[in-house]
Amino acid sequence: MSPAGKDWFNETLYPDVAQRFTVDRVIFRERTAHQDLVIFENKVLGRILALDGVIQTAEGDEFIYHEMLTHVPILAHGRAKRVLIVGGGDGGMAREAMKHPGVERVTMVEIDRGVVDLCATHIPSIGAAAFKNPKLDLVIADGAAFVKRCQDRFDVIIIDSTDPHGPGAVLFTREFYHDCKNCLTPGGILVTQNGVPFLQPDELRNTAERLTTLFADTAFYVGAVPSYYGGFMAFGWGCDSAAPRRTGVEEIAKRFAASGIDTRYYTPALHVGSFALPRFIEKLMAG
Repeated sequence: MSPAGKDWFNETLYPDVAQRFTVDRVIFRERTAHQDLVIFENKVLGRILALDGVIQTAEGDEFIYHEMLTHVPILAHGRAKRVLIVGGGDGGMAREAMKHPGVERVTMVEIDRGVVDLCATHIPSIGAAAFKNPKLDLVIADGAAFVKRCQDRFDVIIIDSTDPHGPGAVLFTREFYHDCKNCLTPGGILVTQNGVPFLQPDELRNTAERLTTLFADTAFYVGAVPSYYGGFMAFGWGCDSAAPRRTGVEEIAKRFAASGIDTRYYTPALHVGSFALPRFIEKLMAG
């Protein structure tokens, strides 16, 4: 309890800097089979999910993260019918992917059933409706093991993982990215959650090195998510052709208009502009 009489949640992601949130009410707390999970309410950001002391998603700004990791690759691809999501237990990523009329099937692989059930119950505004959508195939399994043995092929693969520690660490390895590539259709696109490069430079540097050995076209794009402290959040990109990434804003705008999707953050101009990176990120990519 602080001197002002408020309870605070102190995030533990970084050793030398931190952010904290007032806890107006604890909605739920439990140690699941894989991690410590807490859901609490905050006046500014609404209900917030944290796993092992790290903020995962917040009602107030989740749309930024979920829109950028779905609409950018799906609209860049232009003909995506099958989408694989690894992680994404809150349902927000599946929610956005299934808005695309051309997407016929979304397979979501989440390791922790507790995250799915608790988010659907206690933060239903994010993704509860997605779990009722007939387009969704929900698989409770280890994502790395799933892609290693998977015989299906996907046009877009979205890695919506935690940070590279605990259950999420394996989802940042070259072996995992290699297995994901084997699950892509020709011209398919892989995108990854890649943290905040100003505070997690090694995460981006390592991913760039690993993706470059596997894909002809490797890049990163960025978005600003307020609840992820430290500036721009980076999203990794891998494809065997540079053409999807270089699709112009006029064509992206046509595809976006045809989709009929209403967004709160994503725009076609932002889509194209998000690949323009600050110099320090370019240097991280170069190693």
